[in-house]
Amino acid sequence: MTNALSRMLASREWILADGATGTNLFNMGLEAGEAPEMWNDWHPDRITKLYQMAVDAGSDLFLTNSFGGNAARLKLHGAQKRARELSRISAELGREVADKTDRDIIVAGSVGPTGEIMAPMGPLTHELAVEIFHEQAEGLKEGGADVAWLETISAPEEYKAAAEAFKLADMPWCGTMSFDTAGRTMMGLTSSDMADMVETLDNTPLAYGANCGVGASDLLRTVLGFVAQGTERPIIAKGNAGIPKYVDGHIHYDGTPDLMADYACLARDAGATIIGGCCGTMPEHLSKMRAALEERPRGERPTLDQITAAMGAFSSAVDGTGDDNPEPSRRSRRRR
Repeated sequence: MTNALSRMLASREWILADGATGTNLFNMGLEAGEAPEMWNDWHPDRITKLYQMAVDAGSDLFLTNSFGGNAARLKLHGAQKRARELSRISAELGREVADKTDRDIIVAGSVGPTGEIMAPMGPLTHELAVEIFHEQAEGLKEGGADVAWLETISAPEEYKAAAEAFKLADMPWCGTMSFDTAGRTMMGLTSSDMADMVETLDNTPLAYGANCGVGASDLLRTVLGFVAQGTERPIIAKGNAGIPKYVDGHIHYDGTPDLMADYACLARDAGATIIGGCCGTMPEHLSKMRAALEERPRGERPTLDQITAAMGAFSSAVDGTGDDNPEPSRRSRRRR
């Protein structure tokens, strides 16, 4: 499939994604408990500013303000009937920012989890999940998003439902999961499990990887876990800017711009192609990350000791795969 992101992936050694959405919006006045997606309608100027800040800081790709824009999540705010509309507006605002920029910018339509538990443990059936994700994808597509961007997923069943939905919408896509529980997702998947799952999908993503989690060190270890499976598919690394701490009534992430610059280069050297930040990552972090990726030569794949020396200790002793020091295997999967 030829599209803007696949063309960029074919011509670049690395792509800088954006940083935090929620952290930046809270700094603009978003209140706790408020649906960020409503701001696409209420405060389009602030959402445009959010996107522009990422572009000005050097991002090649930014995510739309639609993470919780599916009907299941919007139902909490009585706005479930606006899922398609709010996602469309989020992409339209992004398209305007991208199209007026004098370099190629990818508008990635953010799609987060439904917040429901999949059957048989919960009420969310596969068919309903596909319907929910499909509705949102159609809105993002109408708004001009280049690619659907699934993120912060824990359950493999939800990941598979989204892949099916994106096929129905005829949208290229990328998908990340959050490995925040001793190297596993909340539902128990390891990095090797995800790498295997991705290649069995009927509709495979352009790139896959990890986002959010519990810190840059853990996320880099997860990237090494993907690489150890011998994948040839581009890997995404979108880690938090340090660890959250409660300071003066607000959540503050302790990762400095210089730390995130080191993280960006370690992610590249570990094997990631699309590199960005998640919670706590501000424009000043992105600017340093861009400069470091441009100026520092590619290095050898980092060891776990090198990662902890630069980024700090892991949150758990192992990454859940049973291998404390994953190295690339000789197995290889061809990109489909």
